[in-house]
Amino acid sequence: MGKVTSSIVVACDASSHSAEAARMAAELAKATGKPLTLLSVFPSARLERLVIGGVMPDKVDEEVNSYGREVFDAARKAVSGIADPADEVLLRGDPAHAILEYLEGNPEVHLVLGRRGHSMVRSLTLGSISEKVVRHATVPVTVVNG
Repeated sequence: MGKVTSSIVVACDASSHSAEAARMAAELAKATGKPLTLLSVFPSARLERLVIGGVMPDKVDEEVNSYGREVFDAARKAVSGIADPADEVLLRGDPAHAILEYLEGNPEVHLVLGRRGHSMVRSLTLGSISEKVVRHATVPVTVVNG
């Protein structure tokens, strides 16, 4: 018997691929009666640029929160009329690593995320977030090719 999923979590970044993933996650949440959680990660590379640029800590927090509002507003717009998000989770760090840490702490979720579609060469050399998450996740993961 498989794991019982208690919620549907969609990884968001305000891209068109993220919007497609959000719509699919909302449909899945609606069909299963599970709550929908929006998850985003403020990238550590962007955070490092702010700190190196001399941005004060309170302004960094302001930038992170602004990013979260933008991403979650786009995701809420994408799922409007399908399912209302029950929660929003904004993390900081390397996106793949932060998502995997979240999944380790929430083993009962089903993750939905979009695939950006990097070029073959770039995916082979850098790997994509979706590939890293799929490779290491211990929960069900659905990757949406939008």
